[in-house]
Amino acid sequence: MKKKVLGLIVNPIAGIGGRVGLKGSDGAQIQKKALELGAAPESLNRTVKALERVQPIKDALEIITYPSEMGEDAVKKLGFTFSTIGTIRRGETTSEDTRNAAQEMLHLNTDLLLFAGGDGTARDIYDAIDGGLPVLGIPAGVKIHSAVFAINPRSAGDLTARYLRNGAFNLREAEVIDIDEEALRQGIMSVKLYGYLRIPFQKRLLQGLKTPSLGGEKESLAAIAYDVIEKMEDGSLYIIGPGTTTRAIVSEMGLKKTLIGVDVILNGKMVGTDVNESQLLEFLLQREAKIIITPIGGQGFLFGRGNQQFSPNVIRKVGRDNIIVVATPEKIHSLRGRPFLVDTGDPAVDDLLCGYIRVVTGFREQLVYKVSA
Repeated sequence: MKKKVLGLIVNPIAGIGGRVGLKGSDGAQIQKKALELGAAPESLNRTVKALERVQPIKDALEIITYPSEMGEDAVKKLGFTFSTIGTIRRGETTSEDTRNAAQEMLHLNTDLLLFAGGDGTARDIYDAIDGGLPVLGIPAGVKIHSAVFAINPRSAGDLTARYLRNGAFNLREAEVIDIDEEALRQGIMSVKLYGYLRIPFQKRLLQGLKTPSLGGEKESLAAIAYDVIEKMEDGSLYIIGPGTTTRAIVSEMGLKKTLIGVDVILNGKMVGTDVNESQLLEFLLQREAKIIITPIGGQGFLFGRGNQQFSPNVIRKVGRDNIIVVATPEKIHSLRGRPFLVDTGDPAVDDLLCGYIRVVTGFREQLVYKVSA
C-alpha cells in the first residue's frame, strides 16, 4: 500500500513573545527582545507532542519537512521516516521560509500539511497555497484566533492520524485571520480575515474562531464588575487577565486596563501594568494573589491563548481556588455547550485546572461550568 505523505512545517520562534508579555512574535526586533527577556521557544516541544500521537501509523507514513528547527529536529526525536527539502539559515528563519516550504509541499502532492505556529504562520501558509491542500495547525503562537488550529498539540496529532488513516475524511473551510501586532501593542485591536484553508473536521478536536464581545453587553459587564469589586479583599493582589470583560472591572475602579495584557491591582491601586511572567513571579513572592480571567469568546480558552504570562509556574503558585472566572451570559451562550479549555503547555497544570469552576455572570449571580484540556 502506498504510504501517506505528511508535510511538516515548524515556525521555531512561534509563541516566543507570549510569556514575556510582547503580544506576539512577528519581526526580528521583537524576537530579539523576547530572547533578551529570557523567552524560550515552545514550538519544537509542542510539535513533538503532536507527532507522538501519530506514531501508531508511522509505518504507513512518510514525512516531508524542512531542515533543522523547521521540522527535521522534531521528527528525528521520534524515529519517523522522513525526507528533508529546502534550505534555511539555522537560527535566522523567516516567514519567507515558511511560504517556500508550503509551496514546495504543495507541488509534492502532500496528503496533509501539518504546521506549528500561530495566526501569522497560518497567514503565511495561506499566502503560499491558497487552499491547494488540506492543512492543520498545531497551536504554538501567542495569537491563535484563526479556526485552522486543533485545541492543543495532542488533538492535532490525533486528528492527523485519523485523517491519514481515512482519506474520505470530511474537509471544511476554516478562517485564517490575523491581528496587527504593532497596533495591538498600542492597545488597538485591528483584525483582518485573510482567507480560508481546508482542514480535516472533527468538532471536538478543533478550536473555534474567536468571536468579539457584543456591543449590547454593557449592563452585563457592569453587573459583573460590581460583584467582583464588592468581594475584593484588602492586602490581596488581583492579577487581571486580558479582555473587555476584565477591563470593565478595572474601569469601574477608576483605573486604566491594558486591553491585551496582564495588570496587577493591590488595595484599589494599579501596582503593575502589562506585566510578564517573571514580573508576576516576583509579585507572588511578596503576597497571596487571585487571578481574574475571562474565556475567549467563541473558543472558550481560559489559559494558553493570548495570556501566556499566566505560565504553569504562575498558575501553580496562585492555586486553582484563587482563580476567578468572569463571563457575560452572552459569552457563555456563544460556546453552545462546549467546555472552557486550557492549554498551558504543562499536562499536570492542565489536569489541575480541569473539572468544574464557578463563573461570575452578574451581580451576585454565578454558574458552574466545565473546564477541559
